[in-house]
Amino acid sequence: MTETLIGQIDKILFEDEGFFIAVLKSGEKISGTYFESEVSHLKGSAITLKGVWEEHKKYGKSFKFEFLKVNQNQLFFFLNKIVKGFTKKITAELIEHFGADALVKILDNDIEKLLEFNGIKEKRLKKIQNSWKKFRSMRELGEFLSPYDVSAALLTTIATAMKDVDEPCTKIKNNPYILTSINSIGFKRADELALKMGVGKENEGRISSAMDYVLLNYCEQQGNSCVSKDILFSGLNELLSFHEKNHLYEAALIERVAEQSIVIMKNDRVSPARLYDAEKFLYDSFKEKAKRDSGGFVANIDEFLASSDLLLGEQQKEAVAAINNGASLLFLVGYAGTGKSTTSKTILNLLNTKYEEKEIMTCALSGIASQRISDTTGYESATIQSLLVKYEDRDLFPFSVMLIDEASMINSSLFARLMSKIDKKAIVIIVGDDAQLPPIGAGNVLSDALTLNIAPIVKLTKIYRQNEEQAITLIANEIRKGEVPQYKKTYEDFEFIDITIQNYYALKNQLSPDELKDLREDNSKAIVTEIVHKVLESIEKARYRLKNKEIKEYLNYFQVITPMKGGILGSNNLNTVLQEYFNPNPKKCVKKGGAEFRLMDKVVHTKNENMTSWSGDGFKMGEESSQRRIFNGMSGLLFKIEEDDEQVFVFYPNEDIVVVYEYEELKSHLMLSYALTIHKVQGMEYDIVVIPMSFTHFIMHNTKLIYTAITRAKHKCILIGESGAFESACKKFEITRRDTVLLEL
Repeated sequence: MTETLIGQIDKILFEDEGFFIAVLKSGEKISGTYFESEVSHLKGSAITLKGVWEEHKKYGKSFKFEFLKVNQNQLFFFLNKIVKGFTKKITAELIEHFGADALVKILDNDIEKLLEFNGIKEKRLKKIQNSWKKFRSMRELGEFLSPYDVSAALLTTIATAMKDVDEPCTKIKNNPYILTSINSIGFKRADELALKMGVGKENEGRISSAMDYVLLNYCEQQGNSCVSKDILFSGLNELLSFHEKNHLYEAALIERVAEQSIVIMKNDRVSPARLYDAEKFLYDSFKEKAKRDSGGFVANIDEFLASSDLLLGEQQKEAVAAINNGASLLFLVGYAGTGKSTTSKTILNLLNTKYEEKEIMTCALSGIASQRISDTTGYESATIQSLLVKYEDRDLFPFSVMLIDEASMINSSLFARLMSKIDKKAIVIIVGDDAQLPPIGAGNVLSDALTLNIAPIVKLTKIYRQNEEQAITLIANEIRKGEVPQYKKTYEDFEFIDITIQNYYALKNQLSPDELKDLREDNSKAIVTEIVHKVLESIEKARYRLKNKEIKEYLNYFQVITPMKGGILGSNNLNTVLQEYFNPNPKKCVKKGGAEFRLMDKVVHTKNENMTSWSGDGFKMGEESSQRRIFNGMSGLLFKIEEDDEQVFVFYPNEDIVVVYEYEELKSHLMLSYALTIHKVQGMEYDIVVIPMSFTHFIMHNTKLIYTAITRAKHKCILIGESGAFESACKKFEITRRDTVLLEL
């Protein structure tokens, strides 16, 4: 039978995602879920509970509540404890001045009115407004969703995302699958809720949403841009635990094709319309450009090359000649150390005989790659994204020549956006290295264009070394070919520190699985110890850069790169270890979701999302912020923590941008970057790179991955670990082939 209990919370014994167990001042234990704010806000509060007494196996007799109400003026409690921007003084004065009901109406409909009040300025008002909207959304959604066992964390995610939506409860009730549009809520979580709300297993909306999920997972997550119908349908069977429901899937597919969100191609392949459109556009525009004759530039190419202070080899000259012979599109593909930059510079100098410098633009995906191309060629460069933002109001870029570098990293959607902005008459040089990892996201444009032989291609394979002591490019290229290099010799830019388990294969037969596991763990710890030795050798020079405010140089000086996130040698653990050396005694820090972010930490952004930001100078000058697209993999320095506002600020020097993060965004949007996975560092370059090598990462090892990792090092590459793991990785070719629209066309 339901009873009422009144008391004051003394101690919170346990809390997880809104469920908590606490002790009242009178000694009774209580348990239940509270979603209106962080549980810690309830400490010391007088409350009324409704619920039942039950026996808890660990905590003994406790009161399990279904309903919790704070007894003090509820509005005072909410504003003071939950809604950001209010102090006790301001809260009390506002309630006294307007009365509780009128104040709620003002907060809902006429918040500007608060500016008449002392102590509330524009900045504080904005904070109050955002926080109030989220709180209202939270209360409303909390009451609506609480019967369906929604965790407090999920509720917070939904409320934050839907704070500006009118009648969110009605919208969720009509179609629970709209929740899949919220970052971090996939089909599975939305589906769990939908089924609890009574949605039928064969409901059209459910099948449709599941189809989107399987297609997106196969494409965006695995890098394909189309999928055979059989794979799609078997993926749906697995996800929905159905057996042979193809008639349902066919009906949903016909519906999606009719509304033009999915395209069915020949060979029974299906593709999300936006990916199909992107790759079809690339196919057509590459073919069209390949046909166009630019008319050439100089009468005597040999004379032009002889007058240049850049010496070119035969393959490099061939690329320059192709442009001079009238090619409007050229794919210039070269491995590490084959002189792509020298060739690019010569081609641009040739084009400069006809076009002014301001008509020539170079670009790359990452800020560091864009900086590098500008340094090596002397022509203006920008990131692809900043060009798209700068010229979003114009149909086309105002350039006659575009050189696109690091093309292996660019996925179909972004490549199509870029090409759609380039004038039909412009000359395009696409530069890349197809031995590197394929792009993050769907498509494999550079590789596909080479396979299809869609336009003139020049491949640079001859390696140029400054001296015998420099081996990075040589070693990387031997790995690319699947050969084990002479990695144990002494070089000035490459070092292998061998930490191998002695007699491992003999021990494998003698030891129990647990003993073997301990042995592997001890070896991983020995590798970590050696990584730390390398950190200690470099830390003075790194700190010197930071002290002199050379932020970019600090971030790009020393980098640990590892194949995986998990385990002793994964980026998560290595970040925790390395943070203690690089940033041991911070003036301020924030703990969020098991991670600790410290003032002056190296961090990386982990989502593609529009964020509140400033240009570097704009932030210094106190200018208004604006929304900018911030990309997964951008590397920055956490330089400011505002404890009162619960915000941290990160400076991204490669892009010259300052971004602000709310505390609750830290876990989902940022991570430490003392150690990064190889996929995260594509396009980057560091003075010193350290890479752990272990059989525990065997599943990830292949020639493309190791080649990409080693070629990130500018001055020194240090591999630490098991020589057997390294040698087997050098021989293991990456055989994954992406299913793409380009290849189907």
